Amino acid sequence: MSQSPDSRSLLSASSQLNLMEVESIDDKEFDIPQVDTPPTLESILSQMEEEEDPFVLEDTCLLNTDNMDAQSYDTSSLASSDSGDPAHLKRKRRTLDQNAAVHGSVLRLSLLKGISAQIVAAADKVDAGLPTAIAMSGVIAVGTSHGLALVFGKDTNQALRLCLGNKTTGAEFGAVSALSINHDCSRLLCGFAKGQITMWDLANGKLLRTITDAHPPGTAILHVKFTDDPTLAVCNDSGGSVFELTFRRVMGMRSCDSRCLFSGSKGEVCCIEPLRTPPDFRDHPITCYSLLAMASLTKILIIGLKPSLNVWMTLPYTKSDPSSVPQLAWQFVPVQKTVNPMLAFCKGDSVHFLLVKKEETGTIHVIKQRQLQLSCDIINLNWINSCSLVLLDSHEKLHVVDRPTQDVLETLDLEQVQLVYNSRHFKSLATGGNVSQALALVGEKACYQSLSSYAGQIVCLGTKSAHIMSLRNWKERLDCLLKQEHFTEALSLAWSFHEGTAKAVVGLHGDSQRRKAVISDKMVEILLHFTEYAVKKCPEQGKLQVMEQHFQEMVPVLVDYCLLLQKADLLFNQLYSRLVENMVAKGVFLESLESYIVANRLGHITTPVMKDLLAHYHDNNMMDSLERCIVHLDVTSLDIQQVVQVCWNNQLYDAVIYIFNRGMNDYITPMEKLFSVIGPRVREGQSLTGDDVVMGNKLLVYISCCLAGRAYPIGDIPEDLVVQVKYQVFEFLIRLHSGDSSQKEEVFPFIHTLLHFDTREFLNVLAMTFDDVQNDKQALEYQQRIVDILLQVMVDNPDFTPSQVGGLFTFLARQLAKPNNTLFVNRNLFDQVLEFLCCPDDDSRHTERQQVLLELLQVGGVVQFNEERLFTLAEKAKFYQICEFLYEQKHLYDRIVDCYLQDPLRKAEIFSYIHNLMSMPGYSSEEKLKVKEKVLQHMQELASLDPGKLADLVVWHFTEEVQTIISELQASLCVSLQDDSLLFQFLRCLLESQEGSQSVSRLPLESELYELLLDLMCRFEPQELLKFLHTSQHYRLEEAIQITEKYHCNEAKAYLLEKKGDIPGAFAGLLQTLKERLDVLAAEMSGGIGGGVDGQDEEEADGEFTLTTVKSSLNQMILFCHRNCQNLDQEQRKDLWFPLLDTMMASQKEVMGLSDKHISNGLKEMTLKVLNCMSSFISLPAIIQQILQVSICHLSVMID
Repeated sequence: MSQSPDSRSLLSASSQLNLMEVESIDDKEFDIPQVDTPPTLESILSQMEEEEDPFVLEDTCLLNTDNMDAQSYDTSSLASSDSGDPAHLKRKRRTLDQNAAVHGSVLRLSLLKGISAQIVAAADKVDAGLPTAIAMSGVIAVGTSHGLALVFGKDTNQALRLCLGNKTTGAEFGAVSALSINHDCSRLLCGFAKGQITMWDLANGKLLRTITDAHPPGTAILHVKFTDDPTLAVCNDSGGSVFELTFRRVMGMRSCDSRCLFSGSKGEVCCIEPLRTPPDFRDHPITCYSLLAMASLTKILIIGLKPSLNVWMTLPYTKSDPSSVPQLAWQFVPVQKTVNPMLAFCKGDSVHFLLVKKEETGTIHVIKQRQLQLSCDIINLNWINSCSLVLLDSHEKLHVVDRPTQDVLETLDLEQVQLVYNSRHFKSLATGGNVSQALALVGEKACYQSLSSYAGQIVCLGTKSAHIMSLRNWKERLDCLLKQEHFTEALSLAWSFHEGTAKAVVGLHGDSQRRKAVISDKMVEILLHFTEYAVKKCPEQGKLQVMEQHFQEMVPVLVDYCLLLQKADLLFNQLYSRLVENMVAKGVFLESLESYIVANRLGHITTPVMKDLLAHYHDNNMMDSLERCIVHLDVTSLDIQQVVQVCWNNQLYDAVIYIFNRGMNDYITPMEKLFSVIGPRVREGQSLTGDDVVMGNKLLVYISCCLAGRAYPIGDIPEDLVVQVKYQVFEFLIRLHSGDSSQKEEVFPFIHTLLHFDTREFLNVLAMTFDDVQNDKQALEYQQRIVDILLQVMVDNPDFTPSQVGGLFTFLARQLAKPNNTLFVNRNLFDQVLEFLCCPDDDSRHTERQQVLLELLQVGGVVQFNEERLFTLAEKAKFYQICEFLYEQKHLYDRIVDCYLQDPLRKAEIFSYIHNLMSMPGYSSEEKLKVKEKVLQHMQELASLDPGKLADLVVWHFTEEVQTIISELQASLCVSLQDDSLLFQFLRCLLESQEGSQSVSRLPLESELYELLLDLMCRFEPQELLKFLHTSQHYRLEEAIQITEKYHCNEAKAYLLEKKGDIPGAFAGLLQTLKERLDVLAAEMSGGIGGGVDGQDEEEADGEFTLTTVKSSLNQMILFCHRNCQNLDQEQRKDLWFPLLDTMMASQKEVMGLSDKHISNGLKEMTLKVLNCMSSFISLPAIIQQILQVSICHLSVMID
């Protein structure tokens, strides 16, 4: 790493490289194809812009420039100006995403007071003009708007060494527009706004050359740059052309030869950058090519000037913001254990990186690296070391960026610098402004000559000042944060130095261990200062919450970094002794330890701190937290007697177990203590509290851990104690009596207690243990002994439920079914359990007993029973699931159907069982046939159970037996209404499912079935008739007419007659329905006269409903007449409309004398509707004649 440079020292560029910090190429980076035969420069220039290679970068924002004036492209803020250019430049405001990591103040920005004062003095006293350009090497050179070049030293005084040129030269050549100093700081090149170039001897201030013909006249010099060869330089003019300048001295005569490298007529170049090699890399193999990077408005080129002119790469970029300023910067960087030059270039908001290598064949290989995407418009770019870049955006914000991680380390505001812009020269105002609009647009934000980098320093030029920037060393970065009292950020930054994750690190030397030791000492110093600050800055008065918040923001930080540094002695001796002076700080400290203890980051606590921790957690009722801490601490740091007493008094059983196990290697005493608490309550049958249940569960888990060789609650038992602990636990469980037994105590109290507490879980614990002791003879003996005790305790004991007893034998059956089983269990015991579970006289817990027996059989217990006896007992006990299990074993699937039908809890599942069996493979055709025969025998029962599901079953599996099924159902069902309804539901579900296209072919669609359904529908759901007749096409018309006529379903009959073509018959049926409804309405109205208020309201409601049915019937008849009148003659139409009209007029006559105007008006409206509709088909005179013939009473209708 490099040392932090300052204004009094210069370091070589090579010192900025740390060859030990090697980065690998990112996966996203890719190679640009090698150039085997490089194209000539002429071939590149002759390419049309539209034919560029499609290798493009990310597109930046596009701007429409058609309607923009010059003001739109102004780029400087009000605080900045271009030398001699009065236009204030406007910039787009963009923000840069800030990285959340702590980097501190990375960049030191210092005012060069001596140089700044002399720039102002020169402008005021000798009319040197405003500064226009700056360059830095061993000296700092500043060009002015009046053609002078001021050369300053970089020592403390920053004295003016040389003043090159005079005002006469300035009047002739114009402002200095570009500067360049060669590598040994002996020559200075000055480019001028009117196109001239001068060379000066920096040792004596002598003018060596004045070059006036190096490029076409009338264009300003935008850039002039020395190469590594002191006799070779390059320049770029405002015409967009690039020229090579070769300096010669023959016979004492100095001359300069110029060669055009790139013509502006082919694409204007606005930025050039030769590869300048640091002193330590002068022997690098790539230096012999004298590489030059050029950026035009459309592409990037890398060419070699030596040994002959070659184009090594051309890279076009897509259209971007036309006002964006192209930028180029070279830097030697270490990549994959080698150091090679890398070119950074940007235009807009994207920075791209090209790694340049020389291959063994002598060709140049260019590798594109991962690009950097920002959210700001970049107007200047410089490397400050091999990993860090300094970017200036159009808002004059300076961004320090780490290239490998693309983190923005710091952002500074340079607005107060009043940066100098080169817009005047890009517009070539000194020569008449003869430049292209595109180049002038880029020049609005050009500040190429205002920032210059050299040896890890960057100098920037303002209108009245000069500043220098360099990276701060690591201590300075920490001190900056400490001065602002940002202790947390300082510690975070220091830790990143310690771990090697910090960016732009300067000043750390030595190997990794030495660097960590230095940083660790600094962090200890910061921690001590931070502790003092935390105590002194605590609010002396105010709410307790405020004080707690103050310390909660600081104390955990102290703890965290002490543990990271492994400085527990610092934490508990120095920091804690200072914090205990404040009681709030002490409490926060002790509470903050919990998270580190639980995370196993802190395992040992000093005795005084542990004593305080116990007292604080106890006094604040934080017992759960205390327990979590204890079980993660080293027991050697605990006062065992004190801690055990506190834990037992507060029911911290995990902690008690942990201390006995780890501190005294005692695994039995904790069990004895827990049993002494829970045992009496369980044995006496008392209801257990929540705490009792928790304790019992802990006990089960603890026993399980001990038998499995695991420590409780965390960790493992020491290997040399695993077997011993297991035997001790077995011995404890099979004790005949407890230590404090009474006369009432049952034998084997511990097993008794566990069985009563949770039989299933205790047996599960034993099962896991039995699996691990197959090769341990002593353990096998304990295993057999426990099984014998379990049988002795539970069998024939009324205190245990069938579920508990069944659980025991299920456990035993699993163990006996294992191939390497060594247990012995008397088979008679299984028979005894079977009798107990299948007792037909005991109806209590029927489901529970059946489920227990089923589990026992499923785990292999069936081999323990006589099968015939098992069948007999199961049938008597009505254990249908047991019967099903046994039938399944014998493949008697038809018998399983009987089991489902007899089981009231599972009847509804029979349909799914039958469907699955008939559908799935794995069953023989004979087995399926038997099941089918069984189903056919129980059709009536199945139909009663769910006719819809039975219909689905028939559709899928009984298509050939449909007629038989229907016949059997008809024959078996009684002729009661309910039975016919059941047949109707089944038949409807069966046939309606066939109307869909997917299942039409499953059933034979015989008309008799649909006619039977139609007959049943007329009886049970006549309101669905029309819908059925419309959707179904499988009935016979004549038979359907007879059925509807049989049940007086006039509307359905009318539909069928109309479908048949019998229009008069259909009309007669509809008219009859209308008349019947009108009669009902008239009867309701006449019957309501003289009734009470309640009766009248009820009659009105009935009349309203009947009126609605009349409207519906009338609308149906009108539609009917409309449909059929198109095909009828005039007389036939009268036969339809006149009876309808007569019927409606007659109904009005019947209600004329009634007081209900609502009904009367409703009938009148319906009559008028008939008149309006019939007028479209019958002439008006014929209608009037018909009305007159009916009755004079109806004249009012005609008048209306």
